[in-house]
Amino acid sequence: MNARRFDVPCRIAIEQSEAYFHAHVELEGDVAINPGDRVQVHGAPMQVPFGESAVFERTATVTRAGPLLRSWTKLAAYFDLSELYEVSFSSGSLK
Repeated sequence: MNARRFDVPCRIAIEQSEAYFHAHVELEGDVAINPGDRVQVHGAPMQVPFGESAVFERTATVTRAGPLLRSWTKLAAYFDLSELYEVSFSSGSLK
């Protein structure tokens, strides 16, 4: 088994309604996902009709990022986050 890549069972919860529109993936065994890691869920695409929710059991492949990719992802995320600092939530208008 490659330590950088492994399969793990997962649960996908999907809801599509007036109040909620979400899809959440939970990996079995509390597998920690770190910056740069990739998770690929296997199986056919899932569809949930409007007004309903469903839970699916699938397998996911987790691919761990190496040190260089992990560092690059953290750096890129920092600069993406800093773009939010330029947004103003004040009630005044720009002059």
